[in-house]
Amino acid sequence: MHFTRLRLSGFKSFVDATDLVIEPGMTGIVGPNGCGKSNLVEALRWVMGETSAKRMRGDDMDDVIFGGTANRPARNLGEVALLIDNRTRTAPAGFNEHDELEVTRRIERGNGSDYRINGKLVRARDVQLLFADNASGAASPALVSQGKVGQIINAKPQDRRMLLEEAAGITGLHSRRHEAELRLKAAEANLMRLDDVIGAMDTQLQSLKKQARQAARYRNLSEQIRKAEAVLWHLRWIAHEGELARARGAFAKAEGAVRELMLAVTQLTTRRTDDAAGLPEKRQAEAAAAAALQRLVIAKEQLDAEEKRVAEQQRALLSRLQQIAGDLGREEALAADASDALARLEAERDRLLEAQADEEMLEEAARDALADAREAVDALDRELTRLTEQTAAGEARRAATQRQVADFETRAAGLAKRLAEQQAQRDALEREIAARADVAESELAVELAEQRLEDARETAERAERAKTDAEPAQARAREALQTAESARAKLKAEEKALAELLSAGAGDLFPPLVDAVTVAPGYEGALAAALGDALTAPLDEAAPVHWHPLPPYTDAAPLPSGAEPLAARVQGPAAAARALSHIGVVADDAAGAALAAGLAPGQTLVSRDGGAWRWDGLTVQAGAPTAAGVRLKQRNRLNELRGELDLADERLEVARDALDEAKRAVEEAAQADRRARDAVRDAFAGVTAARDRHAKLARDAAAAASKLAAVVDGIARLETDRQEAEAALEEARELLDALPDPREGRDAVNDRRATLAEHRAVLAEKQNALDRLTREAQSRRQRLAAIQQDVASWGTRSAGAGGRVAELKERAAAAESDLAQLQSRPAAIEADRQALLGRISEAERARKRAADALAEAENRLAETEKLLKQAESGLADAREARAHAEAAVSAALQNGQTLTERIAERLNCRPEQTRAAADLPPDEAMPDVAVVESRLDKLTRERENMGPVNLRAEIEAAELETQIGTLQTEREDLVSAIARLRQGIASLNREARERLVASFDTVNRNFQELFIRLFGGGKAHLELVNAEDPLQAGLEIYASPPGKKLQVLSLLSGGEQALTALSLLFAVFRSNPAPICVLDEVDAPLDEANVGRFCDLVEDIAREGNTRFLIITHHRLTMARVDRLFGVTMVERGVSQLVSVDLQKAEELRGAA
Repeated sequence: MHFTRLRLSGFKSFVDATDLVIEPGMTGIVGPNGCGKSNLVEALRWVMGETSAKRMRGDDMDDVIFGGTANRPARNLGEVALLIDNRTRTAPAGFNEHDELEVTRRIERGNGSDYRINGKLVRARDVQLLFADNASGAASPALVSQGKVGQIINAKPQDRRMLLEEAAGITGLHSRRHEAELRLKAAEANLMRLDDVIGAMDTQLQSLKKQARQAARYRNLSEQIRKAEAVLWHLRWIAHEGELARARGAFAKAEGAVRELMLAVTQLTTRRTDDAAGLPEKRQAEAAAAAALQRLVIAKEQLDAEEKRVAEQQRALLSRLQQIAGDLGREEALAADASDALARLEAERDRLLEAQADEEMLEEAARDALADAREAVDALDRELTRLTEQTAAGEARRAATQRQVADFETRAAGLAKRLAEQQAQRDALEREIAARADVAESELAVELAEQRLEDARETAERAERAKTDAEPAQARAREALQTAESARAKLKAEEKALAELLSAGAGDLFPPLVDAVTVAPGYEGALAAALGDALTAPLDEAAPVHWHPLPPYTDAAPLPSGAEPLAARVQGPAAAARALSHIGVVADDAAGAALAAGLAPGQTLVSRDGGAWRWDGLTVQAGAPTAAGVRLKQRNRLNELRGELDLADERLEVARDALDEAKRAVEEAAQADRRARDAVRDAFAGVTAARDRHAKLARDAAAAASKLAAVVDGIARLETDRQEAEAALEEARELLDALPDPREGRDAVNDRRATLAEHRAVLAEKQNALDRLTREAQSRRQRLAAIQQDVASWGTRSAGAGGRVAELKERAAAAESDLAQLQSRPAAIEADRQALLGRISEAERARKRAADALAEAENRLAETEKLLKQAESGLADAREARAHAEAAVSAALQNGQTLTERIAERLNCRPEQTRAAADLPPDEAMPDVAVVESRLDKLTRERENMGPVNLRAEIEAAELETQIGTLQTEREDLVSAIARLRQGIASLNREARERLVASFDTVNRNFQELFIRLFGGGKAHLELVNAEDPLQAGLEIYASPPGKKLQVLSLLSGGEQALTALSLLFAVFRSNPAPICVLDEVDAPLDEANVGRFCDLVEDIAREGNTRFLIITHHRLTMARVDRLFGVTMVERGVSQLVSVDLQKAEELRGAA
């Protein structure tokens, strides 16, 4: 099987479809840090079934999908496909017909991933087993990622064993064994649950048998209750018929009383009609008289109201006249004010027009004066600007020259200061070099520190060997404790299950005989075969079926010769003594068949395995277990278990003491080892410090000499620079002295500036005069417009005041006319009131006469209605009595109907048939109802006291027995399956152990050879430690590089540890070559020479076997040695791209050129 191509799409930074061709030999992958090289390794691991997001450098598996960049949106799908050459037909049987396999893993964000092989959906386990069977996979040591070498170095020996398992090719066996162990645990759990279910169902069966007996009692009571109810219902029907006859007689009597009262009510109704006929005429006359009186009263009230209204109108007119007089005075005053205001406005307008005549001439003169002043200011301003620029240029030249002088002075001073500092530093360095300590002393200190480190390492090795020797003893003690705990737990679980199973029937009302006898171990089947179901019968004589104690026979026939009395092996109650005395035990079936002919009546022979021969010829074959026999065996087994538990507790305590002692020994060894390692670290730190001090002294001496030379050269350069700076300073000073004095220019500028200020003041005065004339002219124009508006307003007010004066005079005249008309109205109103009072008195007397006549007619009608009401009341009472009687008849009929329905419901017969249903003879007197009800209550209470009764108990018991039989069959099948699984696991362990031991020898040989090759000498070997079982042991590495003693891997230097770990990895490859090997920057800690050896070794392994190498590297030598080179770039931020170069073809082309 060969990996030929890796295809990525949407995986991490490879957002676009990318193909990585995997060809024979070495394929190099290079690129800057962070460009996505390791994503290719992770893609390979992911497609081979990696399930840990953390090992994929993510928090969630969805993190492997491209997450988007500033220019690229995130993807929802990620896919990696691996193409495999299967022409050697090493794939699983389901896919081995294809020459090429395409394993694809696709993940959708939020929905998980799926696996396909050649487009067919498969399980993740199928993919993992496919690669595990070919020495590869997500966790394969062939995928050497960054830090993997360090993990091997720092790993515990038990963790390093995984390399041997990969070399032995048993990772697939581990997976299968794990699946088998899971199935075994599930089967054992199912067996325990099945045993619990069978026990519970057996308990339920005993309960159902008890319920069946209760059901029979319940049916008997129900039949007696039914007969008592029939008697009671018959008595109730007879009582109902008498009640119905009485109700019908009462109804006939009430019907006669109703007819008599109906005649009296008819006569009184006719009389009331006659009296009521004359009432409307009298009521109309009384109403007409009352209406006439009311009209006169209303007319009088209207006159009173009119009198009040006239008075109010007179007061209102007087008030209006007063208001009109006030308004007239106010309007006349307003007219006078308007005339005065118009005169004042006319005078002001004349003054403003006179002033407006000269304003244009004054403004023109002001503008001319302003123009002359502005021309003078502009001329002075231009002259000032010219002088200012001329003066500023001269000052700038002088300031620049002064700055040059200052700069040269500062530079010369700084150079002089630096020259003095350099000279002082030269003197100090010369004194320091003269006083520096000898480097030879530091070399001696380094040698002493290295000797102390070597002594500490020897002590550490001895402590580690002591610890290694103590740990297996602790492991053996722990294993012994676990074995003892497991054995006790099994015994305890079995004891608990048997105790619960045997106590399931402890609550029965009548305990069976089987719980009262004790039988010797091995004779349970014999007793069960002899007594059979009789063992389930109780001893309590209150039970329907029970054992009754009888005295033994005085002249009983002896058992046949060769038969052992079963009574000697059984201890039980006296009630079973007679039965046991007639039972004998024989050795086997042949003896039983031979002795059966000599049995006396009542005697039985049984064998220990369950065979039985009765005196009448009945024979039962051995081997058929019975419930009683099983229960007897379980009781004996429970007693044995309790004894074994005591022994197990003792063994457990001894194992715990041994483990505590081993732990103390390991802890003491570990403490000694830690102290030794601390001493090694301290000594190593001392060596490092001594070496650092020696190197520092040497570096300091060289640095001081070099620094002194540099200081001398610096002094020479500074002297030259100082001389040049002084010459430039002298030249700048001469130039500064030659420049003119800038004060003359500044004085001329100040004179021009003062003259300009005076002209500007004159210009401002001219401008203010013009502005003042303009404002005054504008103000006059605005005032004239306002005066024009005020004149119009006051004219309008004057005209309005004259009109309102005329209107007020007209209103005053109209009010005086209305007041004169109202003064004559009160006398006319008083005359009309007196006339109305006389007419009102006459109308009141007419209304009183009509009212008296109406009252007499109404009294006669009321008397008649009273008599009618009394008659109607009597009729209503009679009708009510008739209704009650009728209701009583209806109720009796309804009761009869209800009684008929209840009888049909309870007894399923007609009321006339209740006597027959109660089994009462025709000539027998009826019993008393109270007696029947008392008997019925007693029977009902007795039935209710039984509580809930399962009437289907017999059917359910039969069904349950069938289910128990089915479950027993399933239990036997499950026990067989557990045995097969255990056998399979043992076979897998045996095969894995054999292959691991064989692989260890091969890997050890390869490791020794590769170690010598990589180091150019030395020696090394592997050892299985910490356990006798290779499947549980750890892998320890012992190495001795050239010139050093043999020691464990952890005590080697960093580079030696890396080469040793690589030797182990390549030894595994040579033992069980994988289709592909990925080396991710494993050459980083190696120097040039070791990188060359590393590349030589990889080339040899690639030529020897079928392994194809993917090497991710930054080392130039490794890049030069690979067969082809792929570059991973990130032209676009966050998006990786793949480019390739075939170095072999490039060399061929170069040679051809």
